Amino acid sequence: MPDSPKIQRQLPKRHDLAPLLKFKQPVWSATERRLARALTIEDLRTIAKRRTPKAAFDYTDGAAESEVSLARARQAFADVEFHPSVLHDVSEVDTSREVLGARVAMPFGIAPTGFTRMMQTEGEKAGARVAQQAGIPFALSTMGTTSIEDVAAAAPGGRHFFQLYMWKDRDRSMALVDRAAKAGYDTLLVTVDVPVAGARLRDVRNGMTIPPTLTPRTVANAVPRPAWWINFLTTEPLAFASLDSWSGTVAELLDTMFDPTVSIEDLAWIKSQWPGKVVVKGVQTVHDARRVADVGVDGLILSNHGGRQLDRAPVPFHLLPEVVKEVGSELEVWIDGGIMSGQDIVAALAHGAHFTEVGRAYLYGLMAGGEAGVRRTVEILSGQIERTMRLLGVTSLDELEPGHVTQLERLQPRVRG
Repeated sequence: MPDSPKIQRQLPKRHDLAPLLKFKQPVWSATERRLARALTIEDLRTIAKRRTPKAAFDYTDGAAESEVSLARARQAFADVEFHPSVLHDVSEVDTSREVLGARVAMPFGIAPTGFTRMMQTEGEKAGARVAQQAGIPFALSTMGTTSIEDVAAAAPGGRHFFQLYMWKDRDRSMALVDRAAKAGYDTLLVTVDVPVAGARLRDVRNGMTIPPTLTPRTVANAVPRPAWWINFLTTEPLAFASLDSWSGTVAELLDTMFDPTVSIEDLAWIKSQWPGKVVVKGVQTVHDARRVADVGVDGLILSNHGGRQLDRAPVPFHLLPEVVKEVGSELEVWIDGGIMSGQDIVAALAHGAHFTEVGRAYLYGLMAGGEAGVRRTVEILSGQIERTMRLLGVTSLDELEPGHVTQLERLQPRVRG
């Protein structure tokens, strides 16, 4: 074989190197550096776990009993197969949608979450401010740790929902509803899957209390997480949107508050008391979707409470097509539970959902970096939504339809003989 010709070499010239070498500008903020490395919601979860005491992190991350419902909800989205269409101009995509009579910038909102300032001291105010900036709704929980009025003041131009647990003390519940209406909240989310608290075993094992109880184990767990404790101890004491104080465990608080007698008649009565839109959260069967629709509410959320109530409850994503077929022409059908990416949101919309809500994804961002972390959550989800739409060949949410997704079958009911 002939010898290969020798490679001609020369010393590089500075003007040739300049366009090839660009030194990265240093980022002085540790929070910014941390969040910039987070490319997915799972990345934010990893950071959150590292920076948050175990009891607070597990309250967010955990679910009921064996946590089967949570695992199945996430698996349902993993089992989606997309069907893209090519050769379309997708240089511009529109991620907005009309939700309950008003336009939102993206097809997801921040779900109501309890004890939020325990996760990170900026709490609900951070979520409300980011939601306002992003043009999406923010929902405050009855078990939130910032008052109804303070959330409204933190994001005066934002769109606010109030989530109601119907308590045994009805007058106290309706006093909250009245406060929310006066503060400008436009939608009431009535949660109906909490006759009693679910068995959240992580919280039991962690001895989860409000405020956190100091034990040798919690002190040891706090040592590598000084920032959380400094923030917790040097900011406004933990308080609730709906009660003055509580010194017991979370489970004891929930069982004291939740009313196991709430019925469909109560839902109709609540609707008559509220001047704005009403959405029912926690529907888990087609039959109940029909009952709720017959009350005349404006929407329902297919939700098993993020797997935190009845373990092995139906997977909301699996229910979507049947529920939309039954009541989708009468009200808006939303979904939550198991959503960890923008792809999950797009799959839900193509499968029939009108809108989605994210809870854990928001809290992972909050724990990872406060308000900046929540902003990073929204950036990740919105970027994934836009990219997935382009790759599917659609330019608006209205173009998404069942033909874009196949739900690969993993769990099927056994045929009874």
